Amino acid sequence: MPSSLERKCVEHGLKMTEQRRVIAQVLSASDDHPDVELLCQRANQIDKQISVATVYRTVRLFEEAGIIDRHDFGDGRARYEENSEDHHDHLIDLKSGEVIEFSNPKIEQLQEEIAKELGFRLVGHRLELYGVKLDA
Repeated sequence: MPSSLERKCVEHGLKMTEQRRVIAQVLSASDDHPDVELLCQRANQIDKQISVATVYRTVRLFEEAGIIDRHDFGDGRARYEENSEDHHDHLIDLKSGEVIEFSNPKIEQLQEEIAKELGFRLVGHRLELYGVKLDA
């Protein structure tokens, strides 16, 4: 059964080679935000012939098609996730590198209000919070 990312690729008219299909499957199955190196490692578990260069080209193609999002969480690595219909924001733990996805209606409302106060209609946004865990 094709992954959700594979279906999006087909809907966008992308030619799906077997290697692109594997990379799409790996991205769809990821519950973290992998970088190219990690994507390549995971893809190599399925197909040892997939090179880092192939992964770079594929994520660039997927990003340009608008089916994956690229993030820079301040660690010097581009990280990727499947573009989702459901909006969410990110909290990045600066010590562990863990990325926590969250949604908060109060934050969403406040952003809308700020945009309106400044004379804008908000059409999109990206919120990334950086922190360290409180000592218990």
